[in-house]
Amino acid sequence: MGNLVENAIRYNKKAGKVFVWVLPEGGAPCVRVSDTGIGIPEADQPKVFERFYRIDKGRSRDTGGTGLGLAIVKHAAAFHGATVCLWSKVGEGTSISVTFPRE
Repeated sequence: MGNLVENAIRYNKKAGKVFVWVLPEGGAPCVRVSDTGIGIPEADQPKVFERFYRIDKGRSRDTGGTGLGLAIVKHAAAFHGATVCLWSKVGEGTSISVTFPRE
């Protein structure tokens, strides 16, 4: 959760918003973090969960990104049997949901 919220703040626009929800998704517990930030280009979206992948290498270094955060999120979610979904549009923002299995 910490990484998702940090990313939502770090890659947001000035005076942007960050939203954190805990809600049922099809009867399963779900946590969603959304922002009104810079967004992720469609071509990069499948790669952002890979270790050391950074969309903008120079900008990520300036903001302290290593490219490991979302890979860790993906592996932690998998450890708990959860799935991770990403929705993003450049210039509008990003939402990442982690949905846990029903018990």
